Amino acid sequence: MNVSLHVNDDLVSREIEPGTTLLEMLRSECQLTGTKDGCGVGECGACTVLLDDQLVTSCLILAVEVQGRRVTTIESRSDERIERMRAAFLEAGAFQCGFCTPGMIIAASRIRSGASPSAIRAALVGNVCRCTGYTKIVQAVQRAHDRRKHNG
Repeated sequence: MNVSLHVNDDLVSREIEPGTTLLEMLRSECQLTGTKDGCGVGECGACTVLLDDQLVTSCLILAVEVQGRRVTTIESRSDERIERMRAAFLEAGAFQCGFCTPGMIIAASRIRSGASPSAIRAALVGNVCRCTGYTKIVQAVQRAHDRRKHNG
């Protein structure tokens, strides 16, 4: 079946099998491999993307379900919040293996400014990192928010 959706501001149409997940379509059909396939059951957050600006785990959504909708992945260059968070993660060294990083950055980009460290941790509860212990991730989120305050 043919599926058309907006991915990172580009209209994408692909012929796919009905059971293809959004994650599979992004990685295989669109060659957007930043979104990772972690657990396959929506518990680790590695496959987190934005669907019409809402956080979703793309391994649990069929591509046909997002027909005509807007998907934003870690590869987006037009989402200022993702750009700012990506830079802050890099500056803070908020990753080690990097596997969880794309989903973590997508989720972190939607955390409200001024959130306490415990609120940041709570907001990221659906995104699992097995390497960093979250300290540098929390610092990166705070850094991104500080940069926003200083840069407008």
